[in-house]
Amino acid sequence: MQNGVNSAAMEWRDTGILLSVKRHGETSAILDVFTKDHGRHAGVLRGASSRKIAAALQPGSDLDVSWRARLEDHIGSYTIEPVKTRAGMAMANRLTLAGLNSVMAILAFALPERESQLRLYNDTVLLLDLLDHADVWPLAYLKWELALLEELGFGLDLSECAATGRNDELIYVSPKSGRAVSRHGAGEWADRMLPLPPVLAGKGHAPDDEILLALKTTGHFLENKLAPALGSKPLPSARAAFIDRYHRHCGTLPQSDAKPE
Repeated sequence: MQNGVNSAAMEWRDTGILLSVKRHGETSAILDVFTKDHGRHAGVLRGASSRKIAAALQPGSDLDVSWRARLEDHIGSYTIEPVKTRAGMAMANRLTLAGLNSVMAILAFALPERESQLRLYNDTVLLLDLLDHADVWPLAYLKWELALLEELGFGLDLSECAATGRNDELIYVSPKSGRAVSRHGAGEWADRMLPLPPVLAGKGHAPDDEILLALKTTGHFLENKLAPALGSKPLPSARAAFIDRYHRHCGTLPQSDAKPE
């Protein structure tokens, strides 16, 4: 069977990233999987409690999954074949483990069910494949959050100043529009702006303090734009835990949580 849908049998096969596992009955589990062609999709896995299968059921693992149901709107059932496990890669470093937890939680929180998100899927695979490269992980994670915002309709426009139309001295981001603002354009509203460090505009490698500053800005849009659009559910605590771990890794203290008005 090829990737895709067999409409007569309500069956398809795909590759995917395991987001979460929820116990279902005595021996089964409900898997939440971010699949390449079918988006975020749930299904029941029978025999999930067996040691052989349980070892592969770690968030972040790549799976080959087959889904089948009598009707399309049923939860259906999964059969799986493990492709790659990443728990060992993440466990070697507390920072990347916290990052992995954040990625899985945000995807489970933000992705609509059963809608293909191919570009974001590919971006996520690339990010997870860097779990054993702790030196580049934070920057890769920042780029992933930017991609997530873009794909879900909340992308930042950092090409020119929203107030002047110029592209020099862009040092702020408007907390309302997500557009860049220059030093001159901000005027008396400068203290209400979000930071726009060079790394946020794609300036390549950056020190940890600059990446943390950029994550403050992406975090604002995750919490104040994306979350309200999803019914005002709170952003998963795993993201805050990752930011806290990153601060500890850098030996710094989190800045005030006060938000721009």
